[in-house]
Amino acid sequence: MESTYKIITLVGSSPTSWEDAMKSAIADAGKTLRNLRIATVDELDCKMEDGKIVAYRVRFRLSFKYEGE
Repeated sequence: MESTYKIITLVGSSPTSWEDAMKSAIADAGKTLRNLRIATVDELDCKMEDGKIVAYRVRFRLSFKYEGE
């Protein structure tokens, strides 16, 4: 059985960790997308203010099974 997948790019952020940033973004995506499959991290960075980290950010690609009309 053949399948087709769509890939989108997401950016998640969290004040606590990269892991929480990704979990939050995937949870948000899961509210409107079905059959989420694989997430591949492209970039990790953090935002700093006064020399302290205030936000962890993760940019990643998320695939989900494409369902035709």
